[in-house]
Amino acid sequence: MKIQQISIFLENAAGRLAEVTRVLRDGGVNLRAIMIADTADFGILRVIVDDPGRAISILNGAKFTTKTTDVLAVTISDKVGSLADALQLFEKNGVNIEYLYAALDKAGETAVIIFKVEDIEKGMKMVEANGLSTTDRF
Repeated sequence: MKIQQISIFLENAAGRLAEVTRVLRDGGVNLRAIMIADTADFGILRVIVDDPGRAISILNGAKFTTKTTDVLAVTISDKVGSLADALQLFEKNGVNIEYLYAALDKAGETAVIIFKVEDIEKGMKMVEANGLSTTDRF
């Protein structure tokens, strides 16, 4: 299942990350997964939230630059080798992974891996054909 990831472009300055989380908190948006990549001048904060539409509206209203991207949220067991097994399926099926990050499920027995793949439709078909579970809530 595809879910929406929100990318937020931030200048690399003290307090900007705190400001984003404050704006989301004040708007009642819950973060489910978060990842930041940075350079000397700017960062890209990638988040999965419980209400993407509301988050985008709130962030844009606060003058943050945002972009949405479809990503795959694949549920795997929280045990040794589960990620390696999932990645092997992507490799075997020729699905290029541009980046990934992870979040633990609330119950602590599974992990959710967020995959940004080059071809989302091909990635979805591969995930479904190989019996991997996807989720839109965690």
